[in-house]
Amino acid sequence: MKKIIISIFLIMNISVQSQDHVVKMLNQGSEGFMVFEPAVLKILPGDSVTFEATDAAHNSASISGMIPEGAQEWNGGLSKDITVTFNVEGIYAYQCTPHAMMAMVGIIEVGNNQNNLEKIKTIASATKSTFVMNADRLDNYISSL
Repeated sequence: MKKIIISIFLIMNISVQSQDHVVKMLNQGSEGFMVFEPAVLKILPGDSVTFEATDAAHNSASISGMIPEGAQEWNGGLSKDITVTFNVEGIYAYQCTPHAMMAMVGIIEVGNNQNNLEKIKTIASATKSTFVMNADRLDNYISSL
């Protein structure tokens, strides 16, 4: 019985400590056109992020190869909020799929583990060649970690 009570307490304690962060999907924000705000977020494992469809015709989707090994990819619907829980430490890059060529991207660092940072930088170097504007945005976000 003691083990059950302790287990319940630990589970409740973990869920109480996790936070939900909000990232807005915007046509225009403090960093220009087609942005996520905040675009760079540092959170703890177990925290969740709600990508809020503040302006229409945006989504949030992980970028293939730019999330930690073992983490789950996501792909939200257009003009729909999506909440993602981040349990695997590392760096996650994401985009608005229809506005990816406008560098509508963001970065989330979960915990203090940057083991996948070099992989993120390598893929970001190739990815930014597809941007028609804001070519340095992704690099700037990565270098702010």
